[in-house]
Amino acid sequence: MTQQQRQTLDDLLRHGPLDIGGDVAEQRAVFHEMIASIPLPEDVSVKPGLLGGVPVVTVETPGDDPSLVLLYFHGGAYALGSAADSAGLAADVARRSGARAVSVDYRLAPEHPFPAAVDDAVAAYRALLDQGVPSTAVAFVGESAGGGLVVATLVALKDAGLPQPASAAVFSPWADLTLTGDSLAGKAEADPALTPQGLRTRAGDYLGPADPASPLASPVFADLTGLPPLLIQVGSHEILLDDAVRLAARAGAHDVQVDLQIWPGLPHVFQGFAALVDEADAALHSAAAFTKSHWPTPTHP
Repeated sequence: MTQQQRQTLDDLLRHGPLDIGGDVAEQRAVFHEMIASIPLPEDVSVKPGLLGGVPVVTVETPGDDPSLVLLYFHGGAYALGSAADSAGLAADVARRSGARAVSVDYRLAPEHPFPAAVDDAVAAYRALLDQGVPSTAVAFVGESAGGGLVVATLVALKDAGLPQPASAAVFSPWADLTLTGDSLAGKAEADPALTPQGLRTRAGDYLGPADPASPLASPVFADLTGLPPLLIQVGSHEILLDDAVRLAARAGAHDVQVDLQIWPGLPHVFQGFAALVDEADAALHSAAAFTKSHWPTPTHP
């Protein structure tokens, strides 16, 4: 990655219209407009539906194996974004992984506070299993709040006695809603996208009266024993760096196979900018290679 690429992305995010802690209705519209300004490739198919009563969007790319499923969880600090908004990044991961992606439109805060998102994620996965999809043919992928939701959902599945998926990959996971990581302050100037106050606002919306240290809200405090192989990717220029590092340490301490990748000089969910930044494309290929290595059968190259 060139310094010019890094600076271009930093400027784009730093001077963009999105305020993660701003008025929910306004920022949902801003978030959607930002995503909609980048058209999906013509060979990507997007189809809305229901899975276990939960709205989902199925994203397919040419040559994917329909027997393999990426269950995808979008970001947006639990208050913004949608399955449709995430279709572009979900398609990027799906294309490289040789699978179809099913992006979950979990309920958002503040209208639907914790644990609504976790309940929806579990319901969608349970419905996949009920349809006859083997757990070994499912991989979880999530970004930002969706990354934290991935790990929280894995813990909830264990608590419910359901089988774990084959693997899980998370990009810049928001895994500590107590907001106690050192990087929250230490990386505040370097982070062009997120602010500590913005996350505090959204954490309050999501948690309501719930304990922010609840394992299903902040999986850095959960018992991760028995979870599937986990890939964590994070940029070094983001206030959630410590969430990723502590999540990896927690997983390792609980005997989970974990791969932590810290990408220097990159911001929050940089994987969404593969068209601009070489490292984003490389990270997506790395995530796909990780996912494919845990499928039960060989996939398309």
